[in-house]
Amino acid sequence: MLEARGIDASGGKLTAEVSGKIGKDDGVLAIRSIHVKYRLEAGRADPDAIGRAHEIHAARCPVYRTLIGCVDITTELAVEGEA
Repeated sequence: MLEARGIDASGGKLTAEVSGKIGKDDGVLAIRSIHVKYRLEAGRADPDAIGRAHEIHAARCPVYRTLIGCVDITTELAVEGEA
């Protein structure tokens, strides 16, 4: 999504920190929620384009599309640099 908008996300410029909550169903561990915090070193990239990419990325993410409805998934984006 970012590269399609001319925003360089290569070479470690885009990273993610993922956390989750685990519960039990009948004594079996189950993932309850997943939170993904993206960090983007944006340089001089267009902040509006970055925001739009973040807003729509889940619709094109195979993992999100597989898990949504089963696990609560949230994301946030921290933009660093001159964006």
